[in-house]
Amino acid sequence: MVSQPAFDVKGKTAIVTGAGSGINYCFAKLLLDKGCNVLIADLSLRPEAQRLVEQYSTSTPRAVFQKTDVTNWAELENMFAQATEEFGKIDIVCPGAGIYDPPWSNFWHPPGTSTSRDTRDGGRYATLDINITHPIRTTQLAIAAFLDSQKLDPSKPRAPKRILIVSSIAGQNSNLHTPIYVAAKHAMNGFIRSLSALEPRFNIRVNGVAPGVIKTPLWTEHPEKLQFISTDADEWATPEEVAEAMLTCLVDEDLPGGSILEVGKEQTRLVQALNDPGPSGPGHTVSNLVGKYKEVYGLLEGGDWGRLRGKL
Repeated sequence: MVSQPAFDVKGKTAIVTGAGSGINYCFAKLLLDKGCNVLIADLSLRPEAQRLVEQYSTSTPRAVFQKTDVTNWAELENMFAQATEEFGKIDIVCPGAGIYDPPWSNFWHPPGTSTSRDTRDGGRYATLDINITHPIRTTQLAIAAFLDSQKLDPSKPRAPKRILIVSSIAGQNSNLHTPIYVAAKHAMNGFIRSLSALEPRFNIRVNGVAPGVIKTPLWTEHPEKLQFISTDADEWATPEEVAEAMLTCLVDEDLPGGSILEVGKEQTRLVQALNDPGPSGPGHTVSNLVGKYKEVYGLLEGGDWGRLRGKL
């Protein structure tokens, strides 16, 4: 592929969901450090994210926080409206918010059970609303916004636009503990690759990152998940490493639409669509995982798993 002039984030505007903490916070911080305005969309801000917004509240570039429930489509639309009002245009959209099969929306805790917030008559799983429906709907809104902005001066070539999806090594792996999360990330990999043809026609690039085991609140604030990790055999990658790979997805002209970068500890590589060897090495191993399957087996062997009595 012939190398093209790099996409420069300086002077651009980004929307990043889930940037109140973790990987997406680090990505928002990196964009701001590089001169890109950022609208941070999340339910709340951790202290470090609050400080970031305060630091860039009146500067150029600028950060704005928009409280957003990513399962609410009206709030997603408002997120785009607010970004347009604040900055005039949108160039980069990262629907990064995600959850890791918490007990309140989990395959092994069916709707209606004591730990689940998914109701028996709700017709949906919150974990899928966040991990699949939210990035799909946000991508639709982003494409519509990009096409509108590209019409402003039809005499000029279409301005380059970027969408960045956060997948996971779970998009290639399996995990009995978190089958809905695994299904969601497999879905995101297919979604990213399916939109690859947008770039040559509309100059809208949709790429993704597939983080491994990253030391963020998604792990550290969930003791039940930390039990999967062996402190002797497993290693953490950092959210800053993922943020750098996310930036690479935006600016590297040798990564066309549909590309997915996998990120482990001190290793980043391109995931092939076919015959890929799969994740391995530091930052990708979870040594206690299969041994903990006995917890799932115990639920199923209890005699009444999934049986809910009474009317809805």
